[in-house]
Amino acid sequence: MGDECRAGGLSGAGRAGLSLIKALLPLLALFLALASPGEAQEAPSRFTLTTHDGKRLDESALRGRPYVLFFGFTSCPEVCPTALYELSQVLAELGPEADRLRVLFVTVDPARDNPEQLAAYLGAFDPRITGLHGSEAETTAAAASFKATYRRVPQPDGGYTMEHTAVLFLVDAQGRIADAIDYRAPHEAQLARLRRLLGTS
Repeated sequence: MGDECRAGGLSGAGRAGLSLIKALLPLLALFLALASPGEAQEAPSRFTLTTHDGKRLDESALRGRPYVLFFGFTSCPEVCPTALYELSQVLAELGPEADRLRVLFVTVDPARDNPEQLAAYLGAFDPRITGLHGSEAETTAAAASFKATYRRVPQPDGGYTMEHTAVLFLVDAQGRIADAIDYRAPHEAQLARLRRLLGTS
């Protein structure tokens, strides 16, 4: 999410609410753009990342095949495993049609999520999900290209966790963002929207 708002006179709940609104504004703009009929869809700006098996990948190399992209991190206690489990169920229900999709998990915690960690973590989910990582600068650029946000949150024990946009970005074969799905969307809704992305609905 975005940085903490420090507006004077607000309660903790009020500051938290402002922080949430601030973080969601870029996504709201994206949703409104996607919902506007007849307008061109937005394409992500340039980004380059590395797959968990060592291949460099950029947005131009992804064109020609639709893909799903989710930002997260392997130490995520609830949101990421929930999203990836549900996505794995949707892919299983799509069957062979899902082979036409690329499915990408981009870590927002490159300091801890090395290729081995990503590969081990994703082993619990559908094998068609590929992990992507990059330097801090590459990760920032990738998130910005989708108007996604993330930040490091210090913990009392001296460690940290991450706050991040929890949305499945659906990109069509022309490289345009065609849809964005909240990770909590019902199974049938996710299935229908992936079928629409594939042109099979």
